[in-house]
Amino acid sequence: MRKLFLLAMFLTSATIFAQGTITGSVIDSETNGPLPGANVMVVGTNNGTMTDFDGNFSLEVKRSKGTIKVSFVGYAPKEIQFNLSGGTQDLGGIVLDPDNNALEEIVVTSFSLAIDRKTPVAVSTISAAEIETKIGNQEFPEVLKSTPGVYANKAGGGFGDAELRMRGFEGENIAVMINGVPVNDMENGRVYWSNWAGLSDVTRTMQTQRGLGAAKVAVPSIGGTVNVVTKTTDAEKGGSIYVATGNDGYTKFGATVSTGVTENGLAATVSASKTVGDGYVDGTEFIGYNYFVNIAKELGEDHEISFTAFGAPQRHGQRQNRYTMETYRESDRGIKFNGDWGYLNGEVTHIEDNFYHKPQMSLNHYWDISEKTQLSTAVYASFGSGGGGGWAGTNKFGLDSKYRDGYLQPVNFDMIVEENIERGAEGSETILRASRNDHNWYGALSTLSTDITEDIELLAGVDLRYYKGKHFQEVTNLLGGQYYYDDSNENDPVNLARVGDKINYWNDGIVLWEGGFLQAEYSKGDLDAFVSVAASNTSYKRIDYFNYLDSDPNQETDFYNFFGYSVKGGANYNFTKSSGLFANIGYFEKAPFFDAVFLNFVNDVNPDAENQKIFSTELGYTFRNSVLRANFNAYRTVWSDRSLIYSYNNPDGSLGVANILGVNALHQGLEFDFEYRPFDKLSITGFASVGDFTWKDDVTGVQIFDEEQQLIEEIDLYIGDTKVGGTPQTTAGLGLDYEFLTDMRFRANYNYFADFYSDFDPVSRTSENTPEVWKLPAFGTLDLGLTYDFSVAGFDATLNANVYNMTNTEYIANAQNGLNNDARTARVWYGFGRTYTVGAKLNF
Repeated sequence: MRKLFLLAMFLTSATIFAQGTITGSVIDSETNGPLPGANVMVVGTNNGTMTDFDGNFSLEVKRSKGTIKVSFVGYAPKEIQFNLSGGTQDLGGIVLDPDNNALEEIVVTSFSLAIDRKTPVAVSTISAAEIETKIGNQEFPEVLKSTPGVYANKAGGGFGDAELRMRGFEGENIAVMINGVPVNDMENGRVYWSNWAGLSDVTRTMQTQRGLGAAKVAVPSIGGTVNVVTKTTDAEKGGSIYVATGNDGYTKFGATVSTGVTENGLAATVSASKTVGDGYVDGTEFIGYNYFVNIAKELGEDHEISFTAFGAPQRHGQRQNRYTMETYRESDRGIKFNGDWGYLNGEVTHIEDNFYHKPQMSLNHYWDISEKTQLSTAVYASFGSGGGGGWAGTNKFGLDSKYRDGYLQPVNFDMIVEENIERGAEGSETILRASRNDHNWYGALSTLSTDITEDIELLAGVDLRYYKGKHFQEVTNLLGGQYYYDDSNENDPVNLARVGDKINYWNDGIVLWEGGFLQAEYSKGDLDAFVSVAASNTSYKRIDYFNYLDSDPNQETDFYNFFGYSVKGGANYNFTKSSGLFANIGYFEKAPFFDAVFLNFVNDVNPDAENQKIFSTELGYTFRNSVLRANFNAYRTVWSDRSLIYSYNNPDGSLGVANILGVNALHQGLEFDFEYRPFDKLSITGFASVGDFTWKDDVTGVQIFDEEQQLIEEIDLYIGDTKVGGTPQTTAGLGLDYEFLTDMRFRANYNYFADFYSDFDPVSRTSENTPEVWKLPAFGTLDLGLTYDFSVAGFDATLNANVYNMTNTEYIANAQNGLNNDARTARVWYGFGRTYTVGAKLNF
């Protein structure tokens, strides 16, 4: 806090005088109406502003000549020269054209970004400037926490371990795309944000589309879609360096350099950073890197290619296990307590950790075939390597274990090492291991668009993917022993494993995806409408190297195919210059995940696996005038035949798994958000969402059969009208952004969460009298920030400070329901207390 105080004193003591003022207005070429919220920046600096609700702007500049760049998501940017005379210049009306494959943005997602008052979806867009000022040491998805219907939390609190939920749906049911490339795991749908922890440094814009979304690739998103678009050829010549510090040893530094577009049409941008810290939670030390390269080249008037590569290798300690609230109270570390680490030879050693590197490379090509027809294509590859740590053998890590230096204290690994040494030729009794999940992923996306008439555009595209996931455990530390005995490999039942050897399991999962879509868009005057159909085939194959002999034909399965399709449509009508209505409706089928097809962690195929079915409708209203932007929408999503796995014991004592059908859920609600600008220097924002997320019906009389089709048991699941857990069903927030001194802005954001039920497994509710799951206490957090732009030695610079959870509110951010459905037995993760960051950036 002392750093923040000194920074504030320094900022308020400085004064910077501008050379003059530039004014103008930004206009939509198609509607001839204003574009509120457009970015206006002086090229080569971080000096900029946004247009007001009439599309007007006023920008103080520190130079008499230069260039401004005007940009808006979904529109081609434009640059305009200025030359001040008498201290002011009015640039008049600046017209932006919709970005229908503009050469400035040859990323495939240009078709998937929603345009305000045109695309009929509920959408929120966050600019690079907002991400840069707010992110600090937050997790990347936390930038979205002031979006209606969205809940982002840090989960266990490790670096990059955050999770994102939208409209009550888990992360695996939210489609995430980076530069048009899907990044959800091909086997389980999850997004591991630690793989993209440094992506905020190079993000140009981030857009959430709740519900069906505007994505035209065959991506079935139930909760919504997150589109992340990185920097590309629009970067101007120059660069920046930055450094930041924060609580618990947080330190970050990095640099970005860009050539701009050269005379021969070549442009390149390179960015790199390093982040280290001890972590707010005990035992979550981390180190992460980020790199980004973009090279683009114009090939004549009709072609442009762009190559992008980025990645974020990292390693961090984790808090894998939730604990009861009583455990946190008993620990002298309070909400920072973590039982998943200890000391070995005096150094921090993690029982649970995560390490991963998932570089992604894509080559994009844009071809302007004719005035009416364009083709954009991207081919990409990703090679993931890493996994998560843990232990194997005898569990010596209980909270009251004798291998700890006292109850709830860190583990004393030296004691385990001494025992393993004494065992000699018997090998290690307890070791550390890593569960690896390497993969190779290749894909191609191509979209053709053509104007059928002046008002109708036809789009068609293909989406092809190949994915091979490699799953195995390997020994990472024998903890003093000579080897670790493992008998899980049928081909080598006496495995005296050393560091780097595979143990417990080894299998591959292969996923093929072939998708295509066809969409027609109509736009005339104040009416925009679309209808879209898409189809995809998902193929799964499993190869198991441990549970089957190499000579066994069952070691490798055939491909099992799941055909899915979607139909959706929508329309937006602006019945006045200020007001508009939109509606959309859609139905799609989604293939079950990999583990719902192959059961029991072997090659047993689930004959009952079938597609999940989703039907969604939405109605929205938008309002825009000179000082107020507001959006209101209502939605209803029915999710039928959700994959639900039930485990049971066979008569011989082995574990069996069955797929339960007929599990349905209803997600419906209301969402509202606004931005009010009484004058240029003040912005007040707010949002509220009220949801009703429930399991629809009881599922009774489910008969469970074994592999020989013998009836094992009959179960009933009493889940009807039970609230879906894991996400607040009521959220609200208020924000303020105020330039109270020249080039100095203060911001405050308060977020409130309520009607929050603990997460639970529906198959646990087998009793008719089971009470409702535990409801978490409501809570709110306040974040404050300060940003100051200034000049030093002829360069533009920025100082930025953030304090998160200013009031140090203690709250439960995540809970797993307990045996008694109450607070005492629930296992929880607390949210972070007060944290902060302070950073500086120098542009050159």
